[in-house]
Amino acid sequence: MLIPRKAKQNIENWLFKNKILILYGPRQAGKTTLVKELAEKYGDEKSYINCEILENRQALSSENPLQLKTFLGKGKFFVFDEAQKVSNIGISLKLLHDTFPEIQIIATGSSSFELSNKINEPLTGRSIEFKLYPISYSEMSGGKQSWELSAILPSILVYGSYPEIIKNNFNNADIFLDNLTSNYLFKDIFEFENIKKPKLLTNLLQLLALQVGNEVSLNELATKLETSRKTVGRYIDLLEKAFVIFTLYPLSRNPRNEIGRKNKIYFYDLGIRNSLISRFQPMNVRDDIGALWENFCVVERKKKLEYEMKHKNQFFWKNTRGKEIDYIEESNGKFDAYEFKWTENSVKTPSDFLENYQARVLVVNKENFMDFL
Repeated sequence: MLIPRKAKQNIENWLFKNKILILYGPRQAGKTTLVKELAEKYGDEKSYINCEILENRQALSSENPLQLKTFLGKGKFFVFDEAQKVSNIGISLKLLHDTFPEIQIIATGSSSFELSNKINEPLTGRSIEFKLYPISYSEMSGGKQSWELSAILPSILVYGSYPEIIKNNFNNADIFLDNLTSNYLFKDIFEFENIKKPKLLTNLLQLLALQVGNEVSLNELATKLETSRKTVGRYIDLLEKAFVIFTLYPLSRNPRNEIGRKNKIYFYDLGIRNSLISRFQPMNVRDDIGALWENFCVVERKKKLEYEMKHKNQFFWKNTRGKEIDYIEESNGKFDAYEFKWTENSVKTPSDFLENYQARVLVVNKENFMDFL
């Protein structure tokens, strides 16, 4: 069964409004499937252009708008899939947009850093960006009963939610994930950045996988990896731009009493996290349920905000006495705080947090989490 993607409606809402639409996201997250659906609905058999094909790359690298239009043909809707493969793609997109404003173009890229570097300046004011992640839990809820969703939750915490995994009902999920982490996860980084020590990148990710839910010290990571703090910081930045991990920053408005220098790092997909450390054991025998649950809740919330196109500042909080709050959102000066507990229904909230931020604090557990997502 094809699961409807929430990003599709967001993209459709912006079609033919004189904007080039850019779709980012991890490899294997379903970008090609989504844009092919749109090409079939709004275009014709020539609307989908695979930029991994040399002939297409060469044609789209032209800086002559008439040549570009000749290559595209008479259609009004086009998809440039894996657009980062085209040299000077930003210039080509700008020329098409300015010369032929009636044409709608969607460009996709499996990592943000290379495509955004090529397009940001040329397309200033001309583009809208969207992100597509592995399937969200709320996207799955559209085609399943509540009991079915509850039954697959433990599998999602172990194997993640890449479309291929969900489509095959988690069969051979470990094989798919091991192949993904071995052959595709770092492909963009290796292609577009000068990575001299790929083994260091893997070792760094394994350390981060073991620290999910805890604050991360770049100095400690650098010491363990026998490299510099600068190198660790650069690799983390690249991994974020390749949609492997993301950072949650501390909320610190009172530096004397609050921790403000260390961040938390989460994985966009728990299957990737578990594959990196070869941990596919079922939930009932794991000792990292708390970390898995926290990562799941934070990333699913991130998907929700992205697909609803809402912007909220996101933090965690910890004071110098070790008291902490897992996750906080700030919008218009108002704070909402959440504690993630697999089974617990209540927690004791630090009094100084309540006094300083006047936030409501809710506990998100496996019984009520759908209200959060």
